[in-house]
Amino acid sequence: MNNVNYEAEAAVLGTILIDGTLFQTLEVQEEQFYFTKHKRIYQAMKQAIVKRKFIDLVMVTTMLGDEIKQVGGTTYLLEMAESVASTASLKQHEQLLFDAYRRRLSLSAVKKYTDEPSDEALDILLKELESYRDIGAFYEEKSTRDHLLEISKELSNPSPEELGYKTTLSSFDLMTGGLQKGDLIIIAARPSVGKTAFALNLAAGHCKNRGRSIIFSLEMGVKQLLRRMISAEAMLDGSKWRKIHSVFSAEDYEHAISAIGLLSTWKLEIIDTKRTIAAIRSTIRKRYHDNPKENQLVIIDYLQLITPTTNRKERRDLEIGEITRELKLLAVELQIPIILLSQLSRGVESRNNKRPLMSDLRESGNIEQDADLITFLYRDDYYDRQSGKANIVEVNIAKHRNGPTGTVELKFRKEFGRFGELGEG
Repeated sequence: MNNVNYEAEAAVLGTILIDGTLFQTLEVQEEQFYFTKHKRIYQAMKQAIVKRKFIDLVMVTTMLGDEIKQVGGTTYLLEMAESVASTASLKQHEQLLFDAYRRRLSLSAVKKYTDEPSDEALDILLKELESYRDIGAFYEEKSTRDHLLEISKELSNPSPEELGYKTTLSSFDLMTGGLQKGDLIIIAARPSVGKTAFALNLAAGHCKNRGRSIIFSLEMGVKQLLRRMISAEAMLDGSKWRKIHSVFSAEDYEHAISAIGLLSTWKLEIIDTKRTIAAIRSTIRKRYHDNPKENQLVIIDYLQLITPTTNRKERRDLEIGEITRELKLLAVELQIPIILLSQLSRGVESRNNKRPLMSDLRESGNIEQDADLITFLYRDDYYDRQSGKANIVEVNIAKHRNGPTGTVELKFRKEFGRFGELGEG
């Protein structure tokens, strides 16, 4: 019957089991679930939030206690979570749940009228049916006039933040307008060209501008990345960390300690324990809600190491598409820039001109579609040690949804992992 939607109810609850932070975004309430076991599971989730401040499978099972068998056992909870293809569909499933609830209310009201029809009963019926239309109406679309008024206000009193987050790399900022809120930004290169170092420089620049940088590292540990950031700030040869006691000079110690003191004042967090898109998304959302008034920048290193919500072994391009789509939707939802690093395919190595092309992105179709900004890094001295462009990185803005494309050149001191403008000392 179309006044009951079992799949939508299970999908809503399954999504919360995957990402408990989404419970706070729900509009649906207990009474809007039709099935008794789903009502009880929702109650357990609510109890978990009140008592423990978080929701996961173990916590919901604990809250259900002896009633776990009545709702289908732990197996049923696992099946609900595993049936969810993407948590990005939560609002659509919630809307379907509300649609079924409205139909149940409407049918009940009509039956009540047909059992005892009268003019007065008809007036009551019409009022009730009209009131049901508002149930589950999540969003009120702004009119064109409302948007035009907002634009006129922005022209009269522009906010510096509208220009994007500055990176301290002025030529890059001039080309991009800074790191824009709501943008998914791809930084791609072949291994060892410098994409992680570039991302760390962007994170450092954002921290220096009093922003908060959150880095998800799927390849390296926290200490390893912190040493790289210390090296960049201290102008310290990164290879010296391997033999601190034998190769660190007194000046190296002094510069390193000074850089450590500087980093300790930054709003910087490096996370190396989250690898699934669900865990990464949940953590980003939690950090945002913990510090909603701060300018937050998220960096993920890197795309090909992220585990998708669903496993499609035969179609890696679909998995990549799911990841980039969910990150783009999250960037828009929270109005923060998300920088996603990506490997390039080996195809670039087979060409005479090894400057990256859009087709060199692994599973490029989905990445190109979802990204607002795609940046390729290229070093001529990576391929030719005798190159006349030593220590220079070409930053090619290959796609820019809201601005120009083109190439800027930056100085790159690989031994320090430090980027700067050409001509800087």
